[in-house]
Amino acid sequence: MAIRKLKPTTPGQRGKVISDFAQLTQGNAPEKSLLSKKSKTGGRNSSGRMTMRYIGGGHKKRYRVIDFKRDKDNVPAKVASIEYDPNRTARIALLNYADGEKRYILAPLNLAVGATVLSGEKVTPDVGNAMELGSIPLGTIVHNIELRPGQGAVMARSAGTYAQLVSREGKYALLKLPSGETRLVLKTCRATIGTVSNAEHFSTRSGKAGRSRWLGRRPRVRGVAMNPVDHPMGGGEGRASGGHPRSRKGVLAKGYKTRAKKKASSKYIVEKRKK
Repeated sequence: MAIRKLKPTTPGQRGKVISDFAQLTQGNAPEKSLLSKKSKTGGRNSSGRMTMRYIGGGHKKRYRVIDFKRDKDNVPAKVASIEYDPNRTARIALLNYADGEKRYILAPLNLAVGATVLSGEKVTPDVGNAMELGSIPLGTIVHNIELRPGQGAVMARSAGTYAQLVSREGKYALLKLPSGETRLVLKTCRATIGTVSNAEHFSTRSGKAGRSRWLGRRPRVRGVAMNPVDHPMGGGEGRASGGHPRSRKGVLAKGYKTRAKKKASSKYIVEKRKK
């Protein structure tokens, strides 16, 4: 994947950096059997009251049903297309299984149309194949990782993310995350070989406010621009306001730890992420 920097022919193009979409299969419509409705709230609850600010508008979307479990074992699947998904930062791949079933998966980096992928216990550790952490060779880069067997992947799913399998200790596998955190995960949990596609997503720049509106994001008002009644950082003459960064409800930010001290999953974290 690569990115494209546009020429400054208009104010909206100046500074705009987007993906070149070269990896996508051209001319393919989404698989109809794997689409479902996705409704919008505009930030309102069932009573019609605004409970989340800065949400509204945006282009209409349909949800692509993704197979995060990869539980169709020992049935070869051919990659039919690599597609754009408006609901996530990564690209998705359409698989045509040998028995006729079709499924979407997260597309790993360097997975090409026409390639064959498998899932199961005794498959080779090739890009796109899914297997248990107990069967994956040490040092392998993985993504789409389960935290409970059969739950479906919950970790390393966004564009460019991955984890490295460092070692195995008893019934656990030790994974090292890009943040520097090392974490224990049961060996019976599944993961997919490779790195998630579209790694350059984090280098893109929208170029104009209108592009954020297309995504359903309304303008966000800074706390220091508000009055004291509206935000703890508001008020003051000119720019003489602010104080320590905090949320509208007073929760400190930028340095204040928000993770619960007695969180149950903390016992699986061997080494905390680097500051």
